[in-house]
Amino acid sequence: MITRTAQRQQNMATHHQLRQAGIPAATISGRSRRGGPWQRLLPRVYLLQTGPPDTRQQALSAVLYAAPPTADPLAGTTAALTGGAALALLGIRDAPPEPLDVLVRAPRSVAATGRVRPASTTRWPTTITIAGVPSTRPVRAATDFAARTDDPDLVRSVLANVVQGGWCHPHDLHAELRAARVRHRPAVRAAAAELVAGVRSIAEGRARDTLSATDLPAPLWNARLHEPDGTFLASPDAYWPEEGVALEIDSAEYHYTRDSWQATLRRRLRMEARGVLVVSTTPGILRERPADLIAALRALLALGTARPTPPQVTARGHAQLELPLPRPGYAPKARETV
Repeated sequence: MITRTAQRQQNMATHHQLRQAGIPAATISGRSRRGGPWQRLLPRVYLLQTGPPDTRQQALSAVLYAAPPTADPLAGTTAALTGGAALALLGIRDAPPEPLDVLVRAPRSVAATGRVRPASTTRWPTTITIAGVPSTRPVRAATDFAARTDDPDLVRSVLANVVQGGWCHPHDLHAELRAARVRHRPAVRAAAAELVAGVRSIAEGRARDTLSATDLPAPLWNARLHEPDGTFLASPDAYWPEEGVALEIDSAEYHYTRDSWQATLRRRLRMEARGVLVVSTTPGILRERPADLIAALRALLALGTARPTPPQVTARGHAQLELPLPRPGYAPKARETV
């Protein structure tokens, strides 16, 4: 019996499960002593192997700890991983695998221990399984992460990466943040506003802050540009449709391998061939010399306004939106892809 349980639970079992399988408490204690064949990962949670736990086992151990002893911990009905740990299991960039945030269905509550942070909730979400671990959907995990993280840049980055990766729509995230009543936090409100406006990275967020402090017109963020025949052309970070000016923020991480740099240049040439004026910058320049970027944008926007012939492109996709969004009671269906 305990073999089947261990196979379902990534070679782990709770104290209750071991006792139910007929294993005496003294045997459990003896096998989990230093040098023994088992390891006690958390109170009442045992790893039935000698090697160290991997990331998935550590995540599941938190759910095993938080679930009621008599419940099926894999059902996702009483305890579920959430926050950065759930997002990290999905491979979402910058999501920290610890601490291990776990939702517990109210009115039950569980004490925190070590790196495990249980949180009792009356808003029990639909749960999914990620790498064998009962977890909240990305939109809820992102919201719970934002609610318990103080670093504004990390909140900005993780929320942007959740949306950029297609795990949820920005409207869905905005609705979840509002339902959780965490939009009053400055970092959360700023990140939500950026995502609804079309911003998809921390560098774009900084660019939006920089532009908002000037008298320059507001651009469309991550709009899709198409040629007259409907062929997709490019999706610059920011685009001013009236002036035909695009902003590209090229980071070394994503653009400075040989193939990536070649692709960046080809995209830029395609836009320029259609009359789009392109301003290029890097996150470093944006951070350290924002005035240089503003001066370049101001010059090209003036040039674009004075041109007799507009660029031969059509901008589709993200429109510039304002908060609060949208009408009361609006709640779009969340994406379920995992």
